[in-house]
Amino acid sequence: MDMQPSVRLARRLSFLVLVVAIGVSGYLSWLKISNEHAVCVQGGRFDCGTVLNSAYSELGGIPIAWLGLATNLIVVGILVAETRVAALRPYGAILSFAVVLFAFLFSVYLVYVQAFLIQAYCIWCLSHEALITILFGISSWRLYKELNPSAAAA
Repeated sequence: MDMQPSVRLARRLSFLVLVVAIGVSGYLSWLKISNEHAVCVQGGRFDCGTVLNSAYSELGGIPIAWLGLATNLIVVGILVAETRVAALRPYGAILSFAVVLFAFLFSVYLVYVQAFLIQAYCIWCLSHEALITILFGISSWRLYKELNPSAAAA
């Protein structure tokens, strides 16, 4: 697959961010399974236990952490498959952008929930939301470069 250098860089950066995001969401998922207490910053409005055990920590009975981990793995799957599945090549950037856009918007909602509804923050949750924001920026940049080949060289 012949890619512009800026597109290759965006893919590599996406993988790097996703490795860290999988680590964070994996830890949060493990906390839900094990019922362990999170290693957390204490003081002020930081209280991981309150956030991780709130009514907002699940969606339809499914822990948000599991949804985050699944989303990260789906994006990795798209990034891997788009170089190996011919039918996916023209749509890989758009598809990964769409999934990351949804994850970004949901992350914004989760920050709102922590700030205004729970009134407590989880450093792990905020870290994952920050990683999704970075991934959204990279995905946006990559999509722009793929849709504007003349801009890909810049």
